[in-house]
Amino acid sequence: MQGLNSMKTALLVIDVQMALAYEDAAGASRSCPEASNNIEQLLSKFRAAGEKIVHIHHHGTDRNDPFHPSAPGSAVQPFAAPKGDEQVIIKNVSSAFCGTTLLSDLQDAGIQRVIICGATANHCAESAARSASSLGFDMIYVSDAVWAYDSTGPDGVFHTAEQIHSVTLANLHGEFGVVQSTEDTLLHFINK
Repeated sequence: MQGLNSMKTALLVIDVQMALAYEDAAGASRSCPEASNNIEQLLSKFRAAGEKIVHIHHHGTDRNDPFHPSAPGSAVQPFAAPKGDEQVIIKNVSSAFCGTTLLSDLQDAGIQRVIICGATANHCAESAARSASSLGFDMIYVSDAVWAYDSTGPDGVFHTAEQIHSVTLANLHGEFGVVQSTEDTLLHFINK
C-alpha cells in the first residue's frame, strides 16, 4: 500500500473490550459515539490493503478489575475482534509499549508510523500515542476513533467526556504527532 507518504504503517487498536461496552450499557456518559463505526472503517481499510494491524488488550492484575482476564469485561468487543493472523498484544499497564514486545515487533516489521484508535482517549490510547512518539514513530491519533468518559478531578471539579476528549486531542496534536479524523486518515490511504 502506498499510503501516508509511503511510510510503512501499522494500525494499533487499543483496549476495545467489553468492560467499556458494559460501562456504556450502564449509562456512562461518553464522548464520540461514532468511534466504534470509525474503528470498524479503519480495520476494514487496513485489512483490505493487507497492512499490519495490532490489537492491544488490557488485562488487569487485580481480580476485581473488570479487565482481569477471568472477567467477562476482558473480552474484545465483537466489532473489533482480531481476524486471521492479526497480532494481539496483552498489556497490564496503561502504555502498550511497557512490558510488551510491541516495540520490537514493530521495529522488526519495519514500521515507521502508527495510527492509534481505541480506548480511552485520555488513558491507554493517549499513553500509547505518547510512548510511540517518544520512541521515534511517526504518530497519527485518530480524533473520532477514540472516546472518553466523564470524570471528577481530585479538586472536585467535574469534567464532561467531551471536555476530556477535546483536551486530550489538544495536548497530543503537534507535540506528539498529528491528530486527524478517520476521514482524513482514510483519504491519505486512498489518494497516495
